[in-house]
Amino acid sequence: MKGVNQSTTLLKEREDFIYCKDGCQTDTFRCDAESVSGAVSQRACVYCGARVVLNPITDAFHIVHGPIGCASYTWDIRGSLTSGEELYRNSFSTDLGEQDVIFGGEKKLTAAIDEVASLYAPKVIFVYATCIVGVIGDDVKAVCKMAEQKHGIRVIPVMSPGFAGHKSVGYKMACNAIMELIGTEKREKTNRINILGDFNLAGEMWIIKDYLNQIGIDVAAQITGDASCEQLMEAGSAALNIVQCAGSMTYLAKRMEEEMGIPYVKVSFFGIEDTTHSLLRIAQALGNEEALKKAEMLCEIEKNKLQDFLNKYRKNLKGKKAAIYVGGGFKAISLIKQFNEIGIDTVVVGTQTGKKDDYEIISQLVNPGTVVLDDANPAELETFMKQKEADILVGGVKERPLAYKLGIAFCDHNHERKHPLAGFIGVKNFIKEINLSMNSPVWDYIRRESL
Repeated sequence: MKGVNQSTTLLKEREDFIYCKDGCQTDTFRCDAESVSGAVSQRACVYCGARVVLNPITDAFHIVHGPIGCASYTWDIRGSLTSGEELYRNSFSTDLGEQDVIFGGEKKLTAAIDEVASLYAPKVIFVYATCIVGVIGDDVKAVCKMAEQKHGIRVIPVMSPGFAGHKSVGYKMACNAIMELIGTEKREKTNRINILGDFNLAGEMWIIKDYLNQIGIDVAAQITGDASCEQLMEAGSAALNIVQCAGSMTYLAKRMEEEMGIPYVKVSFFGIEDTTHSLLRIAQALGNEEALKKAEMLCEIEKNKLQDFLNKYRKNLKGKKAAIYVGGGFKAISLIKQFNEIGIDTVVVGTQTGKKDDYEIISQLVNPGTVVLDDANPAELETFMKQKEADILVGGVKERPLAYKLGIAFCDHNHERKHPLAGFIGVKNFIKEINLSMNSPVWDYIRRESL
């Protein structure tokens, strides 16, 4: 726990996962490992990771083979919007009970698939194996294979028992399922691209596609925001994959590169700097000079539009302190850059699934004294937000109550939000939200009352 105040009461087993920047990166910092038992990690389970990746496919059906709680836990948890089907908003469950645990649930799963197939004539059904199924040993793969032969549709097993690892393992299982759907057959390449790892939260996929359209780049498939099965089948014709959420989709991008010959680049459309860099990099990766010129012009116009807006809000935000706790490293990196742009100091930053190279970039971006955490728990977040006197926490739905209880402002940058935070449009929305939240007089009142 290099550079961190030793007086804080933290689990000894967690020390290597916590780092305080003091000018150089530590070689002993640990990440991308299993959660410490008993630490009450903020991570989600394998099943949840798989479900959030696959759920936005708009004409897919999802059967959760497990207790009803698993289905309700992840039902419609993303604010993913659709321009087509609404079927993905339905959730189906085999609702396993005590007798099923004793005698097995394969018959119940077969009946559930038969019912969905007869009532809805689906194009594809994803069947999720949950913790209970992993314990009792139902042969989900065999049931799915027989159902495909019986109904003549794709029935794809998603092997995602929650105890098999953490959220990142679920991402991998979802990517395997996507590859099962789209196949690995090499196709004649076009000049189109695939967008991987954007889930169209609050319509952000449409914003990205609009920018690409303005610079003359077409999209073959969106994986998985606002995607359809028919569109996903076009993924093999793309010349390039761009990966927005590196944590959930780098594995898929690597498989597509190895098995289908499609190269990939990592991008981020959060903040001015990363949105600009991403549009230019996509054009460069395609070798499209005309698109590169259009991208340069588009970004210059959009940045000029934002200058007066940024100047207006800097005086309210400069000198404030932010804490960040999000799912992946790519988002944390973009958020730090956005805060640096407007004069906010990031004093605490952590992720659930960040990799070593993510944390190396984070260490370069933050100031000395910043606490960096991997796979944090509420006690650690509370300790360091209070120690560093953070004014706002940017995180997900699980972190909101913690921030409010501490009298700290909060910004939801995850599943539940209803307004886009990506692209140049998202810059305005993000800054307005953190300004309204951080500078609300309610926090002064709460802090006075707690003294």
